[in-house]
Amino acid sequence: MEFFLVSLIKIVMVLAVILLTVANLVYFERKISAFIQNRIGPNRVGPWGLLQAPADVLKLFIKEDIVPAQANHFVHTLAPIISITVALCTFAVVPFGSTITLFGREIKLLIADVNIGILYVLAMTSLGVYGLTLSGWASNNKYSLLGGLRSSAQMISYELSMGLSVVGVIMIAGTVELDRIVELQSGWAWNAVLTPIGFITFLVASFAETNRLPFDLPEAEPELVGGYHTEYSGMKFGSFFMAEYANMITSSAIIVTLFLGGYQIPYAEHLGLSATWLSIFQILAFMVKVALMLFFVMWVRWTLPRFRYDQLMNLGWKVMLPLGLVNLVVTGGWLLLAGR
Repeated sequence: MEFFLVSLIKIVMVLAVILLTVANLVYFERKISAFIQNRIGPNRVGPWGLLQAPADVLKLFIKEDIVPAQANHFVHTLAPIISITVALCTFAVVPFGSTITLFGREIKLLIADVNIGILYVLAMTSLGVYGLTLSGWASNNKYSLLGGLRSSAQMISYELSMGLSVVGVIMIAGTVELDRIVELQSGWAWNAVLTPIGFITFLVASFAETNRLPFDLPEAEPELVGGYHTEYSGMKFGSFFMAEYANMITSSAIIVTLFLGGYQIPYAEHLGLSATWLSIFQILAFMVKVALMLFFVMWVRWTLPRFRYDQLMNLGWKVMLPLGLVNLVVTGGWLLLAGR
């Protein structure tokens, strides 16, 4: 009973943080884009425009839910539920700290302590495409259908490269447990340093997986009106919107965990901190690293133009996939020479 209670508390806390961050990421993205483009950004609704995000959420809640007459109503409703559920569930195995002792009990700072962490992440990310594809098909709209087909082709292309880059990390760590992978990156032994090709491959593939510019082809407005979510309004559209930003948070957290040391603070064990304070600083370090990754993702969106669809496919199959294979060979050779 105690185990379920602790797990429930962790789930509620993590979900609350993610959902609050999702709501505020929209505000920060508008401010960051305004800074990059030499504009002001939101500054009317509340002081410094801080109430713009709550106003947007309220607008989505009270907006009419419109469904095309010829759409498949059940699948049309199911698709955004799949997208937001997958986006939130993927975070379950990401460690955001080592352990913390509360009320005489040592608690691991992750929701699901499973020994197949990376495999779970890859499985959940592969399920995310179903929400996009089904939404395009169920809408009975040719532009939505094209957006759904694009998303499936895009995900398949880049999941191969993403999987190969993850294999390099598994080869170095010798385990698929995410908390163990983080522990092995103590000091400056970050996997981004040990396997830079894998890091770059995973980073680019994560942009494609989250449908962010320059890889937002499934919803390209000049070509597909709005892509897979053209026929969505109200909170169904809001669910897709939330799923995109939740995927940004999750992918940033996974990049930090696999390649940037996770919650590790280099040589923090030599600072003489108590176990509790060390755990608190580790959580803060993880949050700062994820925040910097989110800033980078937004920076790229407002810097690079959208790829053409043929360029997207060429990059995935002719550049990213060979790079992933080269990364495996180089990592294997390095491990062989190192006698590991």
